[in-house]
Amino acid sequence: MKRSKGQRQGTRYILKRSKTERGRLNIARVMHQYSEGDRVAVVLDGGEQKGMPHRRFNGRSGRIAGQQGRAWVVELKDGNMRKTVVARAEHLRPIE
Repeated sequence: MKRSKGQRQGTRYILKRSKTERGRLNIARVMHQYSEGDRVAVVLDGGEQKGMPHRRFNGRSGRIAGQQGRAWVVELKDGNMRKTVVARAEHLRPIE
């Protein structure tokens, strides 16, 4: 069988949710309002597929650059390159 090369390949353990988080949506994360310049961490939520950035950005932190529909535009560094990631609020956590 040919190996799958989809965007979620190799994420069996990366996107696994803990037993206490399974089956529910964290409403506080979804309802949080960000403004430009806020620092956020990209933490992928395996229970929600919409608006999920690529798994290489899991655990990275950056700044909010703007809003795009229901999602937020996050500027972060990938190696030495500056990149912009479009992610929905379920996959972001504020850094205080």
